Formats: sequence, C-alpha cells, structure tokens
Amino acid sequence: MKKFTIHTGKILPLNISNIDTDVIIPKQFLKKITKNGFGKYLFFNWRYLNNNIKNINYKFILNKSIYKNSSILISRENFGCGSSREHAVWALKDFGFKVILSSSFSDIFYNNSFNNGILLIVLSKDIINNIFSIIKKNIIVFAKINLIKKYISIKDKKYFFEINSFYHFCMINGLDRIDYTMKYKHKIEEYERKNIFY
Repeated sequence: MKKFTIHTGKILPLNISNIDTDVIIPKQFLKKITKNGFGKYLFFNWRYLNNNIKNINYKFILNKSIYKNSSILISRENFGCGSSREHAVWALKDFGFKVILSSSFSDIFYNNSFNNGILLIVLSKDIINNIFSIIKKNIIVFAKINLIKKYISIKDKKYFFEINSFYHFCMINGLDRIDYTMKYKHKIEEYERKNIFY
C-alpha cells in the first residue's frame, strides 16, 4: 500500500446524510472479483438517468466539471452505512477519492476503507457545517491533509482530528494488515518453533 502522509486535493461536497453502500455501488455491479474498474459505476443511480450509463445526470454533483479530479469528499453523517460490501470502497478509490470527511461512518465501511488506503476523517458536525459553508461561498476549495500531524488546512483555517493509532501507523507507513503482520514474521516463526505442539 502507498504511504499516506500529506495530501492536497479539491473537495467535492456531497451534502447528504446516510449514504449507504448500495447507493455508492449498486448490487448489479458486484460481479467482478478484482478491485479495479468500479469507479465508472460509483453512485450509478445518481450519476446516470434511466439506468443508462450514456444518459449523464448533469445535475448530480459528481458530473459537474468544476469538481472533476476531486480527491476529497465531504458528506454528512453516517456515510457508508448499509451492507458490508467492500466494493463501495473500491469504487470510491477507483474514481479517485483519497480522503472522505464526515461526522460519522459505518464501522465496517470505516475498516474497509483503511484496509484499502482511503483515509476517513471524523469531524464534529460543527466543523462539517463550517467546511460546507466555506465551499458554499467559494465553490472550489482545496484542502491540505497532514496525516502525520493530524490536521486539515482549508483557506486560513486548521482543523485537528483524531484517528485510530493502528490505522494512523499503517497509513503513514504504507502498510495494510498483511504487511503489518509480516513485519513480525520472524517473531511469529520463533514463537512457532518454541511451541511446536501448537
């Protein structure tokens, strides 16, 4: 997994609560077993009209040209609720999102995201409201995420955040759970040598 230390990107405001994984990636697109290629189906039922990928819904914010190449998504509370499908994270990552800001996330979605290298940041509702206000006034807003020092810079404001220490360590060192376990391969082997009956 690639190291995540500092990232600067454009923020896409998705001003909706309780976005579930079926909305993020509808069930009919879950047939692939690889992690790539899901980005074009992200928010399919909102991005396209009449269930046809050729009929683009230009009113939906992901289709607005000013938000092209956004890598930071901000949403309201309970993002990623619903089923445990990991494809939702794969679709967000494949589309180009590296960071998602919300006041809360579903537990399974939270873990799936970190396991796939997407940084989720939980902020208070007041801060989320504040960031939406900044975007409303400026439309195009960039944010700098400093994961090492755990803060977000937007315009002249700086917002500090907390993050699970295990995920923080893994993200800044570019480790997934398997990589992390393999760091202790020799200790595991040593333990197994000493405990041959187990």
